[in-house]
Amino acid sequence: MSNFYYQDGELFCEQVALREIAERFGTPAYVYSRAALSQAFSAFTAGLQGHDHLVCFAVKSNPSLAILNLFAQMGAGFDIVSGGELARVLAAGGDAGKVVFSGVGKTAEEMRAALKANIRCFNIESAAELERLNQIAGEMNKVAPVSFRVNPDVDAKTHPYISTGLKNNKFGVAYEDAIALYQRASQMPNIAVHGVDCHIGSQLTELSPFLDALDRVLWLVDQLHDLGIPIQHIDIGGGIGICYQDETPPAFAEYAQAILNKIAQRNIQLVFEPGRALVGNAGVLLTQVEYLKPGSSKNFAIVDAAMNDLMRPALYDAYHHIQPVVQHQGLKSAVYEVVGPVCESGDFLGHDRELAIQQGDLLAIMSAGAYGMSMSSNYNTRPRAIELMVDGDQVHVIRAREQVSDLFALEKVLKA
Repeated sequence: MSNFYYQDGELFCEQVALREIAERFGTPAYVYSRAALSQAFSAFTAGLQGHDHLVCFAVKSNPSLAILNLFAQMGAGFDIVSGGELARVLAAGGDAGKVVFSGVGKTAEEMRAALKANIRCFNIESAAELERLNQIAGEMNKVAPVSFRVNPDVDAKTHPYISTGLKNNKFGVAYEDAIALYQRASQMPNIAVHGVDCHIGSQLTELSPFLDALDRVLWLVDQLHDLGIPIQHIDIGGGIGICYQDETPPAFAEYAQAILNKIAQRNIQLVFEPGRALVGNAGVLLTQVEYLKPGSSKNFAIVDAAMNDLMRPALYDAYHHIQPVVQHQGLKSAVYEVVGPVCESGDFLGHDRELAIQQGDLLAIMSAGAYGMSMSSNYNTRPRAIELMVDGDQVHVIRAREQVSDLFALEKVLKA
């Protein structure tokens, strides 16, 4: 996270001290580096130059309009999984013609909205979905472009909750059923077969699962070609990981070269759906220590951020590095459970962290740019955090902090 660094004992984002951000905007606060976002996108695409490709940012990882707009300006497409995400992309200035629509439960209303917007492709995940899309496209006098999300039954070697390519996962169509489904789709009057899609999981730190899955996809592409069903693009999905603790994911250039080596001389477009890889290390969650609570077996640092702000530790037992915003000289360190005020024993942000801190100090929960704000909630009637983007020496509010009154503005009390 090179855009987050210490200078004279203070943690900075680009040219702004995080302490100053907390004093001005309060905590909890998500803080993103515009430079880190831009650098990540440029680095991801650099190794793909010379081959027809489209990078579709996975909106679910961070749906902030400002971030979507930044990537749209850089030429990105978008991977969506709901009608709401489509609306966000369009509101952010994204090109509907660069949108791919994934997800196992697309509703009729969502299909109509996507067809009306003329999105690039639907990633179909079941035979029933194919039938529904053909019917709705016919009613609208449209032809729906499709790929099938094919489940290659490849072990992604990641947390089971974010593994999506095994045969017991809910995602995609079975590999052995794919050819019959493609043949069926090719005969439908309101369906146009465009591609093959494959996404095996998230936070992958090895190349071999990607390459094993691609081998199976390429075999399928060849079989379809022989059956007279040409494929225009291969959607490799996303999933490339980042370093949270001591992981060593492949560099973007290494990943790109390995994929291109497999493609060889094939004249076929490559589509990618990165999310975490582009935003994960571009953001931190800024929080303040409310109390230090020593105990006989554990010491607790109780902060004002909680599991409703950052769900990943409670949900996956995920690790996020935790750093003091201001380093104290000469202060004795202790080992703390870093926990929030939410009324759940699972409300923690970090286990067994050695920190030299005192009440009132600020902490930065690192690598929080992906699946942080996007998974946040209002549990315990807690307003969601403010979101800020740092651009050089400027700080911009990109999402205002919710107020408690916002949380029940849509509710009604029934009269007796």
